[in-house]
Amino acid sequence: MTDAQPLSFFARLGLAFSVLGDGRLAARLQALRNGAAPVEAVAPAATPAPVTPPAPAPAAVRATANVDAALQLLAALQREARFVDFLQEDIAAYSDAEVGGAARMLHGGARKVLQESFDLEPVRTESEGSRLTLPAGFDASAVRLTGNVVGQAPFTGTLQHKGWRATAVRLPALTEGHDARVIAAAEVEL
Repeated sequence: MTDAQPLSFFARLGLAFSVLGDGRLAARLQALRNGAAPVEAVAPAATPAPVTPPAPAPAAVRATANVDAALQLLAALQREARFVDFLQEDIAAYSDAEVGGAARMLHGGARKVLQESFDLEPVRTESEGSRLTLPAGFDASAVRLTGNVVGQAPFTGTLQHKGWRATAVRLPALTEGHDARVIAAAEVEL
């Protein structure tokens, strides 16, 4: 067996998010880590054609999006976490430790903005990893089905992520003449 090339930071980060979102993948990686032989995926003999879950009723189309609110949130993330600076920076030349230090600062500031601006609650209250059954007519805008979706509800599966729902939003009112498009003012030291 040949040694694989090391993955870049972002490739590892993407893999980490894949493992967090897919319990089966996490179990297979854990088995590999514990020295078990890799399990090859076996295609089922015959599978019925996938059926798309019921689509939610189309939401009323809003005349315009509230761009100012999005810009306010982006400005708050920049002010507290230097979010835009972090994402605009080419971090390929930095070590994982340096990126990790920056991510810790970004996390603290972004978390502060999130807590000051929103009240959040999980969409589902069951523990992640628990089995649950979704009845016919479940809210397809609040629950996304993944995996082998076949047939009609009720669907029984494993909760991979609880989801999040905003129960309150607190963004300050804009003052007259404020240009929300300026996310962070340029700084000139005299």
